[in-house]
Amino acid sequence: MQTILIIGAGKSTTFLIDYLRKSATEKKRYIILADVSKDIAEKKLRGQENTLAAEINLKDPQSRRSLIEKSELVISMLPAFLHPIVAQDCLELGKHFFTASYESDELRKMKEAIDSKGLLFLNECGLDPGIDHMSAKQIIDREKAAGNEIISFKSYTGGVLAPESEDNPWKYKFTWNPRNVVLAGQGVSRYIENGEFKYIPYHMLFRRLEKISFQEVGDFDAYANRDSLVYRKIYEMDNIPTLLRGTLRRSGFCQSWDVFVQLGLTDDTFEMDLPNGFTKREFLNTFLPFHKEKSVESKLQQILPWLDMSIMEKIKWLGLFEKDALPKTKGSPASILQTILEDKWKLDPMDKDMIVMQHQFEVKTQKGIKKITSSLVCKGEDQEHTAMAKTVGLPLAIAVDMFLEGKIKAKGLMLPVIPSIYEPILSSLEKKGIIFQESEELIS
Repeated sequence: MQTILIIGAGKSTTFLIDYLRKSATEKKRYIILADVSKDIAEKKLRGQENTLAAEINLKDPQSRRSLIEKSELVISMLPAFLHPIVAQDCLELGKHFFTASYESDELRKMKEAIDSKGLLFLNECGLDPGIDHMSAKQIIDREKAAGNEIISFKSYTGGVLAPESEDNPWKYKFTWNPRNVVLAGQGVSRYIENGEFKYIPYHMLFRRLEKISFQEVGDFDAYANRDSLVYRKIYEMDNIPTLLRGTLRRSGFCQSWDVFVQLGLTDDTFEMDLPNGFTKREFLNTFLPFHKEKSVESKLQQILPWLDMSIMEKIKWLGLFEKDALPKTKGSPASILQTILEDKWKLDPMDKDMIVMQHQFEVKTQKGIKKITSSLVCKGEDQEHTAMAKTVGLPLAIAVDMFLEGKIKAKGLMLPVIPSIYEPILSSLEKKGIIFQESEELIS
């Protein structure tokens, strides 16, 4: 009997667990779901036959290794910084390792040992990274096989709200890790456009926007991801003149979020220690200049004169002009802002999230330059069965299933960018309603 160990039972694991547990008995597999909370793991497994909920202490090597030793394959659904710890255990114990997260430098250092042991360590097999790689590479390989040259590739992804759940001025709620949302974009974003390297520092990121439209769900703003340049090698397009990857938010979000960036509310580099009873209004005021007479609102508009009524309304809706006590008074500005947002941007039980993804290609052909647009819109069912959980979990679950059935022969440190991996996964995703709509037009 094949044993699968899943470490981590967070929000993004719902579809992953359901997909694998439903066929566990039929395919003679045993699934162990390990989490720091055994109760949470038990609720996810729902008493399914051939499954076991276990508690894991990630700081205790024996706790980790005793579970890993029992398995053939380990799926890590932990925060990214913990993957290398589990991966090292898997390497030493000779176990295959799968994640939906970015391949890290720590994992790359293990490549030679992974190869020599004949193991498969498959990373970036979720949504973004994951479905974005697979769907883009499918088009790239197809166009290259036809003898065409791709001269521009832009790719955008966003985890947002379905239109029917956009019930606040921001048209946004947390559909994934709140901390990652608050810290998104920090550092310098890099890409190439028309052969010129472009760099966007964090303080300018939410001002350098592109408009991206979906026929079904309308317009979004896109800002550049941290490093698009590395994807020239991953996608085997080292000499492409234009390559950019970006994140999508509903139109109007980024201009308002930029207020927090400019003031310093998203700073995570220093700690604040504010008095008990400190209010949200006072918290905002700490980032504004002193004035004996001017209000917080007027000082804010003075220091950021581009603010309009729409932006002021969004800030007001978050309660930052109110004299309510802060939910947290110690921590970085970013962590304090996060606690405020977690209350205001929490999903209601019947809220539906939505994943939007769009690839834009310009391709040189014998007939001229054509533009290919490939778009995905995927809506969640409810607060538990979210589009985020579906698009993160299903590709990984399908990859694990295929590997255990012998349909994936590849070994080593891998991304899902080869046809033998991405073709069957994309085909299986289509059967689950994750379908790209593609259009072409000749533009010159």
